[in-house]
Amino acid sequence: MAGRGKLIAVMGDEDTVTGFLLGGIGELDKHRRPNFLVVEKETSLAEIEETFRCGLRSVSRLAGPPTAGALCPSLSLFPVGRGFLAREDVGMILISQALAEQIRPAVAAHARALPAVLEIPSKDHPYDPARDSVLRRARGLFAPDELR
Repeated sequence: MAGRGKLIAVMGDEDTVTGFLLGGIGELDKHRRPNFLVVEKETSLAEIEETFRCGLRSVSRLAGPPTAGALCPSLSLFPVGRGFLAREDVGMILISQALAEQIRPAVAAHARALPAVLEIPSKDHPYDPARDSVLRRARGLFAPDELR
């Protein structure tokens, strides 16, 4: 992506994502994949985790139902279903902390610098630094005995 900046992706409840979209972060890539996921009560845990890791072609009720073969790039001949971690145009993923708790193993397994994963508070769930795996790792750089 020479000459272009990286996108910020956001995953969270409708109010959180809408706020960021109103702030101007909403984008569609050349495969018409949005850089956001609105999580509702009926959104499955598998859909959330695959959007974070491998991805779904359609990740919100606004984009329509997922298409067959678009769950993971390894399962499809055309890798249009890549998730936020696999997308080269995404530099930062903002995820509500309550949502990150639901997919904690996937969030904790991410060890690369880019895209950076930041846990944010939501309207119904305040931020708890004790549950933030990224903050825990950062503290471990300065005080290794606090890492666990």
